[in-house]
Amino acid sequence: MTVEALFQISEPGASRAQEACKGRVVGIDLGTTNSLVATVQAGAPVCLADPSNSLTMLPSVVHYAKDNRVVVGVRARDELAPAFPRDTLASVKRFMGRGPKDAEAQRRLTPYELAPSQEADPVVRFRVAGQRAVTPIEVSAEILRVLRARAEEALGGPLEGAVITVPAYFDDAQRQATRDAGRLAGLEVMRLLNEPTAAALAYGLDKQAQGTFAVYDLGGGTFDVSILSLEDGVFEVKSTGGDAALGGDDFDRAIAASFLAKLGWPADAGGDSHLARRVLDAARAVKESLTTSATATARLPVAASTTAASAQENEERELTLSREEMEALVKPVLDRTGPPVRRALKDAGLGADALDGVILVGGATRMPLVRRFVAELFGREPLADLDPDQVVAMGAAIQAEILGGGSANQNVVLLDVVPLSLGLEMMGGVVEKLIHRNATIPCGATQTFTTYADRQTGFDLHVVQGEREMVTECRSLARFKLTGVPPMAAGMARLEVTFVVDADGILRVNAKEETTGIESSVEVKPSYGLTDEEVERMILDSFTYADEDVKTRLLVEQKVEAERILHALDVAMAADPQLLSEEDRIAIATARAVLETARAGTDANALRRAVEGMDAASKAFAARRMDTAFERGLAGRTVGDVESQVAATEPAEDLATRLAHAGHGHR
Repeated sequence: MTVEALFQISEPGASRAQEACKGRVVGIDLGTTNSLVATVQAGAPVCLADPSNSLTMLPSVVHYAKDNRVVVGVRARDELAPAFPRDTLASVKRFMGRGPKDAEAQRRLTPYELAPSQEADPVVRFRVAGQRAVTPIEVSAEILRVLRARAEEALGGPLEGAVITVPAYFDDAQRQATRDAGRLAGLEVMRLLNEPTAAALAYGLDKQAQGTFAVYDLGGGTFDVSILSLEDGVFEVKSTGGDAALGGDDFDRAIAASFLAKLGWPADAGGDSHLARRVLDAARAVKESLTTSATATARLPVAASTTAASAQENEERELTLSREEMEALVKPVLDRTGPPVRRALKDAGLGADALDGVILVGGATRMPLVRRFVAELFGREPLADLDPDQVVAMGAAIQAEILGGGSANQNVVLLDVVPLSLGLEMMGGVVEKLIHRNATIPCGATQTFTTYADRQTGFDLHVVQGEREMVTECRSLARFKLTGVPPMAAGMARLEVTFVVDADGILRVNAKEETTGIESSVEVKPSYGLTDEEVERMILDSFTYADEDVKTRLLVEQKVEAERILHALDVAMAADPQLLSEEDRIAIATARAVLETARAGTDANALRRAVEGMDAASKAFAARRMDTAFERGLAGRTVGDVESQVAATEPAEDLATRLAHAGHGHR
């Protein structure tokens, strides 16, 4: 069959005609350890090399000199990092979209000095070159500038657009930070593309593959797994999972910890930034050597004793590590990739035996241990035909070429997914999910809410992300207000809330009060303070506590309803006490006592029955109030007057119908 060449939707205000004219477009793999830039030449993706050294991979290492010079790449990694460890930043991708309280910023073994965070802008900052403080966004922008210059030299002119890849498990803050880094580097960021999806895109077009595949992406700093279906040019992501703080860097730290223990150093290298940089570099070199060799050696300084410090100050020792010893050290880290894989398969509704292949991505997948682990995990040998270091950049280049209008002959549809559910806080702290995890993007959802209290003149909207039923167990993304709503009775205002997730996976929320037309919107900005372990816990807990969460939600909803009906009844009894009969008073008092007792308990069903009992006890009183209100409204008016008014008014839903459609009360 024929499939249109469609790649998501345009950004608001973007011109498809302009986009179709773009010629110099590239794909960029902004990696933890190395970064690459690629473009499509003669119909095939090609990674662009640095003309000075013919290397395609640019080490993601940035050095800041005191004279304000910035050095990026091989020289920064090999020469300047050992000499100036605090001023040379590597693996900064792990800090993207993160705050000072995140796990990555709290690591003990680090050569970096973190600058104090600002209250209004709680983002990680590194102190370099004396007193200068730089953010991960600025550091990443330096890497992107070098890649941009390389591409412009190769293509003979300024770039007109770029697709930058991100881990599938990057949250909204991390995606925003990556897009900001691209803009800071002077790039027009056409799209953020999930790394596993990019790899499958390159693999599918190169191999003309069909079927269902798992992409196992273990890079220097992040791990992703995606289950994708490839058929007739349609790439549909069935599910995704991973850990944005798990990768080859963690292998290095495990090896480095062993080295430090053998040499008598504490786990944080005694706070010595030079030693921390040296031992981490040695661990990385040993790990890479053991990919092809049986043994490898590192030479490192021995810790000076308190009794003979001067004699031992410069003493060094050779440490030899076998592949078996190294594998034993890193195996616990590698095992952490297993649960996300199994969950992704479960989310896709597939067993490992239903897959047509497993694609390896990321430099860490070169290790024999990782390949054996993946083979055991999926029950099949993984595919490794394409260079795992280059395949992500190649897929990004293909995406960029199609977005730029240069690959009309490639009939491709790309369907990616939302990694975590998105919703709003309701009364009582309950989460109402509007977009669910693994929903295909771009996507959107609209739901109508109503007011909880009488004469409520505004809405406080709290956007959250997560899988649990209560706000306290989810991540706060944004808060914004909609004010200026005319005071109305509870339940009369109608608030229409729309969630839209664009093709980059970035959320925009719009709220509109329908009776007045007043509206407000927010593009969710980065929020910090959530560790990747907590993200993993959020999803696992959604399964573990599913029954408990549902019971808690039902109880909270019934308590909110109980509070609402008691408040409404108190207002009514104070307004029209003359309409209460003695029987009404006794019935209402009895029902209230039952309701108050049930509200103090934990049985949602008992509370629901008590609410129904209160409704029944006050039914006669409510009917008399309604009759009285009609009599007051019709006083002094003729039948003709009423008929004329009805004829001039559009048909309206009755109150019960409107409230049923309105959904839940919102703060």
